Amino acid sequence: MNLSLLWRSRTSVLRNPIRITNPRYTHTNYRSPSPASLIASVIKHKPSKMAATATPDLPILPAEDSHLTAKFGRETANYFSGSPLNRLSFLRTEHAFLAPAFKHPSASFLLMDNLAPLISTENTSQLAFVSLPEIVDTLGNTVFEKTEEELIKEFNSEDREQIVVFLGVDEKGVLSGHGRSEEKFRYKEFEGVPYFAVDVTKWENKEQLKERIEKERKAGFFGGGPRHMGLIAGQAAMYGYARALIDWNARTPFCAQCGQRTLSVNAGTKRICPPTDHAGGEVKERKPCATRGTVSNHSFPRTDPTVIMAIVSSDGSKILLGRQRRWPKYWYSTLAGFQEPGESIEEAVRREVWEESGVQVGRVVLHSSQPWPFPASLMIGAVGQALPGEGEKIYLGHDAELESAKWFPMDEVKEALAKGTHNMGEATPKEYVEGALRLPPQTAIANRLINSVVDGWWVASRM
Repeated sequence: MNLSLLWRSRTSVLRNPIRITNPRYTHTNYRSPSPASLIASVIKHKPSKMAATATPDLPILPAEDSHLTAKFGRETANYFSGSPLNRLSFLRTEHAFLAPAFKHPSASFLLMDNLAPLISTENTSQLAFVSLPEIVDTLGNTVFEKTEEELIKEFNSEDREQIVVFLGVDEKGVLSGHGRSEEKFRYKEFEGVPYFAVDVTKWENKEQLKERIEKERKAGFFGGGPRHMGLIAGQAAMYGYARALIDWNARTPFCAQCGQRTLSVNAGTKRICPPTDHAGGEVKERKPCATRGTVSNHSFPRTDPTVIMAIVSSDGSKILLGRQRRWPKYWYSTLAGFQEPGESIEEAVRREVWEESGVQVGRVVLHSSQPWPFPASLMIGAVGQALPGEGEKIYLGHDAELESAKWFPMDEVKEALAKGTHNMGEATPKEYVEGALRLPPQTAIANRLINSVVDGWWVASRM
């Protein structure tokens, strides 16, 4: 779908938009489609049944014909991206939006138990959602009834905190929600089904809740490792977002400045250190904290930048891959490492490759990125090319992280992509021949980087 055509088709039905006369800047009183709604408009649903071990599809981006695409090719969308929800982050502070959205009949809730999401037991590639009446006895219906100022004023560190995260609104009707209401929530110009994530890990009635949901919803909490889930692309992105924020809230109950208990606000996306505490039945002033002064260093969800890179030999005929001791036999992947303060992405790529393998890298080009919620990384994918001669020599004496690093011919890697990709801990494909190279599945950005190198993405004529 051509985005310019999509925009023209949308604006053609608008009535008398208000325009500013400045020819350089044209504004209307109608909003453009959100990025999430554009992705949602081209989502292709998978069949109703899919085995838990099947490799899920990747996000599908809308087609467009921009100058950037003409020069660099289509954008790569990786697994855990491509959520169909409009996050509406600018409304997280609006009590008038959150309160009615939370209590709306269509509001759908993703329950999380020890970070495991509720999924359909009939179709394990799909998340399962519940309505507020199904959990109101424990959660209550007043979660967003008070403003941030009121919550701070009434803060009691002895109260049990309910972690509820606003995920966004499904404006396109891509998801089925909890399935018990067709009514749409509307706030100003926004309309759709609101979605929230709820942490039930410490709920006292959790076991009874599980039994009831399994019986009434045919749903249960995913019992396997999170990397083995196989959720369809858009829902994987929703899960990743929910997991990252619930995990962050659970890990950050205390202030990093003063060590006192904090309060979750902004629909689960910020934690603050209140100045008073009602614990013990009386209001007490708390210890001074820099976050309440001019520093304003509130606690926000962390994201750890991590570089991951496919390194090509100087003549373009081989790719550098490494393996750790704990990995399955013959299983290799691209090199990766955390980006450190004070260095660019390109510098981090060169440093990590040299530290882990001894290989010296010249030119580095950014390829794509992937949110990786285990627990809070942003994988920054790059392709680099080794310097010729001494630059290609492998030396593992700097860092003991890798058991092995090798230059693999492109043909061998291409064969592995066709017959030897799978998740760690899962059986090899039936086409796999014992002793051959094994690689990560397409849900990992490492796979996409390796694919791009094999396909010649890094060659100037194909970029």
